[in-house]
Order: sequence, then C-alpha cells, then structure tokens
Amino acid sequence: MAITIADVATRAGVSKTTVSRVLNGKGEITETTVVRVRKAISELGYVPSAGAVGLARGSTQVIGMLVPEMSWPWTGTVVQAVVDTLEREGFGMRLLTGNRGEESLRRLGVQVAAKSFDGLLVIEPEGTLGYIAELHASGLPVVLIDDRGHRPGFPYVETMNREGGEQAARHLLEIGRRRPLIVTGPEGYGCTQERLAGFVDAFTEAGVTLDERGISSGGFLFEGGRAAVQRALADGVGFDAVFAHNDASAAGVVVGLREAGLEIPRDVAVVGFDDVELASYTYPALTTIRQPMREMGESAVRMLLEHVRGSPRAAASCSLATSLVVRGTTVDQPAPS
Repeated sequence: MAITIADVATRAGVSKTTVSRVLNGKGEITETTVVRVRKAISELGYVPSAGAVGLARGSTQVIGMLVPEMSWPWTGTVVQAVVDTLEREGFGMRLLTGNRGEESLRRLGVQVAAKSFDGLLVIEPEGTLGYIAELHASGLPVVLIDDRGHRPGFPYVETMNREGGEQAARHLLEIGRRRPLIVTGPEGYGCTQERLAGFVDAFTEAGVTLDERGISSGGFLFEGGRAAVQRALADGVGFDAVFAHNDASAAGVVVGLREAGLEIPRDVAVVGFDDVELASYTYPALTTIRQPMREMGESAVRMLLEHVRGSPRAAASCSLATSLVVRGTTVDQPAPS
C-alpha cells in the first residue's frame, strides 16, 4: 500500500498541513518539528505527490491535459508544445486520455476532486464538451484547444478555419483550377462547415459556381479521401482539383488519383489541411493549409496560466491564422539534385 501524507503526519505526530509546509519549506515551523517530519519521511520512504507539495501554497504547479488519444495526427505536436511551455513556467503536466469513454471521465473527475492540478487543457474527446463545461462552471480553470469549431462557453484557442478554406480556394484559382472536388470532414464539426464556407465563398467571389455533386465526405480519414475520389470518378463528376479538409484524407485522395491513372498535379491538383508530418511524405509532397499547432499549444498554456493566476488580462478566446504551404501536388517542383 502506498505511503500517504497522512501516514507521515501520524508517524511525526503533526498535522498534514504541517507536513506539507515542511515539504514546501514555508511557514513558521520549529527546527525540532522539521527534523521529526523529515525523519518520518525517510523512515516510511514517502514520495510526496504534487498535491501534497501544493497543499500549503494552494497550488500544485501542475496542469492537467485531456486528449482523445495520442494517435490523432497532430496531438503529439500540440502536447509537446504544451510540455515545453509549462516547463519554462515551472509547471508540470498530468496527461489524461479519453480512450475508455465513461471510465476516462470518471478518472478525470477523481483527479479534479483531489485537486491534482490547477487547471485543465482539453483537446476534446468526442462527446465530452458538456462535461468539460460543467467542470469550468464549478470553478476549474479550463481552456479548450478547439480543433472542431465548437466555440464553447469557456476559454478556447482556435484556428481560423474559414480563412484557411479561402486560402486553399485562392491558390487553386491562381493556378487555373476551376472545377474542384471538395472532400469534407465530419459533417457535425464546425471546422468542416467553416472550411467549406470559406472555400465556396472564394470561388463565388471569383464568379465560379461549384457543382454540388463535387462535395463529398471523407471523414478526416485516409480511406475516406480515397473513396471520395473513387465515387466522383464512378459518378462522372469532372474535376481538375481536390480540396481535402485534412492531410490524412488528402493522402487518400493522392492514392486514389494515382490508382485511377491520373497524374498529379498535371491532371488534378490537391490541397490538404493541417500540415502534419505526413504532408511532406506523400508523392508528390502535399500542398496544404498549415494549422499553427505548436502555437495553439503554447497560446492555450499561456491563457490557462493567466486564468489560474487570476490575471485581469486573461483572454476568453484566441484565434490563430493559417498559412498556405505550396508543394508538389499543386505546382511542379524541381527534382532533387
């Protein structure tokens, strides 16, 4: 059985708060008491938790982070940015995933009740937004790293998805492509709707009416992108470009086009969204709309720490700009020397 701060307090004949003050080196405590507590810690082999160390100062110096799963294409980049920023601020991180559904939420609830961290960063596991909002309403500082365009009633950091859709459209128009196939993300995601709206608006402004048959769901999946190309070709939908709403489905599009004997970018140009590592490894390398993933993590940490510290300057939201990264799926690139 793990040794607890209560066991140390009992062995030393003091309160748990006194043990915590010794651990923190704070408070007016006699040298005799300090020696007695340290002796008890040594004899019991007690390893203090972040919660125990933070008990006296009212802060754990730890931030919790909830993510759907680590295999999501850009989660690792965001998490690393969060860790790097927290370390610079003298904070640690406790990582929790939503892999086990209700069980994961119960585990999170236990951590919140135990005050294991000072605030919570969230990349939302599917269907948990209401519960996270309840945690925020109960007083826990929360910031959502919003990859789905939900705009909750608590602080969030988002990407400018609509502008990203416009950037993709303008690039295709600039290279003379006027008959795009659009491979969308999940229909219920706000980011899907915004990327689509921005793309359509840019074509409309250019005087180009899009064929509604050229809008197909890819679900943010490699196989979804591949299948969208196969459906369009089978249905006789003519297209000279594809805008896929993420890089995974764009990679599927590239494979689907090559399987159909089409040459990229001569026959069909392809634009993705995200600029994950995969985008550099497709053949040709993928033109895409870059989401500033590291900046999202860094901005979310700074915003959360301002809320944790009660800063009057703490922002309620933050929107970060996207940028176009041009590679070989839209413009012929010189062969490597």
